[in-house]
Amino acid sequence: MYKLKIISATVRPGRKGPVVASWVQELAIKSGWFEVELIDLGELKLPLMDEPNHPSMKNYQHEHTKNWSAKIEEADAFIFVTGEYDFGYPAPLRNALEYLYKEWNFKAAGIVSYGGISAGTRAANALKNDLATFKVVPLYEMVNIPFFTEFLTDEEGFEPTEKSAKAAGVLFKELVRWTKGLKIIKADV
Repeated sequence: MYKLKIISATVRPGRKGPVVASWVQELAIKSGWFEVELIDLGELKLPLMDEPNHPSMKNYQHEHTKNWSAKIEEADAFIFVTGEYDFGYPAPLRNALEYLYKEWNFKAAGIVSYGGISAGTRAANALKNDLATFKVVPLYEMVNIPFFTEFLTDEEGFEPTEKSAKAAGVLFKELVRWTKGLKIIKADV
């Protein structure tokens, strides 16, 4: 089984990202392809980048960075769950990415975005562009959920359409394919 880290990007009070991320986590576990861990950036609370050395050196001074490094290093693949803030993805996610460099390299990533009419697609596209700079392979397949608040339940759950669940299944299948291939590439480094 591959180690999948699902990263929930939103941090502000009242956020719904963790509910969407939990839905993704449940589906990923059911797929049977992954050992899944959900990482909530709202709980992680990384400070604004405070390391004196460039991340490519892996010469970390702070315990929070060392812990973050270990968590990302052990991952085989990622799924980023993000809302859309001002036509982009949340700043805490960019901060979390920039803390590290080599730990991200040669791993595949899926994106689940949510929002209003745009379904978070502008955030997803911005994230895809940025992931490539970390040598992460962002997948073409995505799950984009429009008007996501319509799928929130009274019990703090999330029940989107069957189309969203099918899109997640396609995403997982492609994530396994790319993860398998990238493990070969990573081993050559």
